[in-house]
Amino acid sequence: MNYNAVGTRENIKIIDSSVNKNMKIEIMEYQKLLGGRDPYSSQMMYFMEKQNMKVRQAAIYLTNDAVKVEPGAMSYFQGNLEMVSGVTPGNLIGRMFTGAVTGEAAAQPEYRGTGMVVLEPTFKHLLTLELQPGEEIIVDKGMFFAAQGSANVSAYMQRNLSSAALGGEGIFQTSIKGPGLVILECAVPMCEIDIIDLQNDVLKVDGNFAVLRTGGIDFTVERSAKTLIGSAVSGEGLVNVYRGTGQVWLAPTIKVYSSMLGSPYSAAVSVSST
Repeated sequence: MNYNAVGTRENIKIIDSSVNKNMKIEIMEYQKLLGGRDPYSSQMMYFMEKQNMKVRQAAIYLTNDAVKVEPGAMSYFQGNLEMVSGVTPGNLIGRMFTGAVTGEAAAQPEYRGTGMVVLEPTFKHLLTLELQPGEEIIVDKGMFFAAQGSANVSAYMQRNLSSAALGGEGIFQTSIKGPGLVILECAVPMCEIDIIDLQNDVLKVDGNFAVLRTGGIDFTVERSAKTLIGSAVSGEGLVNVYRGTGQVWLAPTIKVYSSMLGSPYSAAVSVSST
């Protein structure tokens, strides 16, 4: 069967590429959505394009390597690849219990061999980074998208009651330890993230818009002032506090986007995407 596919790939642009040993990641971005079915959906796609609200997709190329993928994130794969879940009769009950507590899936698919794995398309932004041996990052649940087989992905439990109950991050987050490449799914682009470097220092944040911190940073929730009266006068109350040496990634504009939720515009986008 012959088919003239001129232009079909011209609509896709590679916006990021990373290589580590036997694994390569390409982040693809669809420049336009061309499948409008009616004037209403076409209008919505026009405004989404103007606001850089584009569909993005990750393609992962393996050569005798492996990639761990968030459950449900795989779109298709090609080549001599084997999918394994890591669940055995011996650890099934333990994984099910952990999954029930953390809210994460009991099985985390891993694709091994030589070939290509393409992940599900998303309107969110896909961030790629490379972790060195022993390097650890803690991210919000839902941000992990994929990681090289050499990386370790696990649930991270908050170390103190204040951060678990009052920090807005939940009791569990996700820990990713290197070495290896990692793909994170983020609500904001990298250009809207402030990377704060701490050297035995303290960072206080009013809100839960820290999307990532390195393993050497402790997280607690404290009063903004030393006294209850001082906290009340300042109007800040409790703040998230990060101490130690490492990095904290802040995404202040998340608050702005969150304020748009529930508006007629966000409702229209939700309806048009179904």
